[in-house]
Amino acid sequence: MANRVGLISATPFEAADVIKGLKRAGDFYLGRIGRRPVVYTASGIGIANAARAATHLIERFSPDIIILFGIGGAYPKSGLRVGDVAFAETEIYADAGVRLKDGLHDLRAIGIPLLKRGGKAYYNEFPLDRRLIKKAMAATGIKHTGVFLTVSASTGTALLGLALERRYKAICENMEGAAVAQIAALYGIPMLEVRGISNMVEDRDLRRWDKKTASLNCQKAVLELTASSIP
Repeated sequence: MANRVGLISATPFEAADVIKGLKRAGDFYLGRIGRRPVVYTASGIGIANAARAATHLIERFSPDIIILFGIGGAYPKSGLRVGDVAFAETEIYADAGVRLKDGLHDLRAIGIPLLKRGGKAYYNEFPLDRRLIKKAMAATGIKHTGVFLTVSASTGTALLGLALERRYKAICENMEGAAVAQIAALYGIPMLEVRGISNMVEDRDLRRWDKKTASLNCQKAVLELTASSIP
């Protein structure tokens, strides 16, 4: 029997093609994509909503893998362009920690991890499964992968975007990824995160965004993943 995949996006807009043919049951959509049993839920925007949705999905359906997907912003030197799709290698809470005179320090400066599991302490960073990412890249043909940042407030200036990119060597930002990665780590469930690039992280100009293309390209990758032998 094929392993069940748990699918999460922040909004239903980001999943319109993925949920075609699935049956709605309250907060969830259930069914199969190809031969793969899947369950989907829209989390809502932000860290708290994402953590709640991931917990609810895992507790109720016990998926074998979580795939978080949707749109995101690309940092200027990432090599990504609007419409491209990328996988996360690591998710980082970019603005969690303590602000001192010399700037932001991560949670290690406080000395309290967000999670301890299997003898490992997780502070701001949640690495994702490299073996799984390689399989996903081979299945979809996607070449872009790197560090994703989860922020509480999306970045709307080029100056701040460059600072975040330089500090974390990141390629993409979003508002849910680290929260879902934290919950997946808590339950010991492997996770993939795939995002279509809707905009560059620059001085905010919605005229330069393309959410539709980013979402369509991202959903195409999700459908390819769920129809493949992953996991």
